[in-house]
Amino acid sequence: MAVRAVRGAVQLERDEAGHMSQQVAALLTAVLERNGLTPDDLISLRFTATPDLHSDFPAVAARGLGIIDVPLICAQELDVEGAMPRVVRILAHIESDRPRAEIAHVYLGAAAALRKDIAQ
Repeated sequence: MAVRAVRGAVQLERDEAGHMSQQVAALLTAVLERNGLTPDDLISLRFTATPDLHSDFPAVAARGLGIIDVPLICAQELDVEGAMPRVVRILAHIESDRPRAEIAHVYLGAAAALRKDIAQ
């Protein structure tokens, strides 16, 4: 079993705790499903949010999905002029037998524009 990293992002429509939780949960669910993972395959999750998001911690969504024994951390993205607003990103460290080239990175909705080279 190898350690792999999975990236993902979603752009929120608004800075509201319930909306953030719903969208981040959808992102995490898509990452797990597209990579054939269960929460037991997760080593750690790092969340970042753009500086315009203040309503909640993105990690709350993971806990709401039952991911309770995985280390989580939230951080703020750099405040770069012209960057896409209201974006939550994840970097998941996982255990997987998949080769690195077969890892599915997930960019939902408008966030697909962030990484057109790897967005599904």
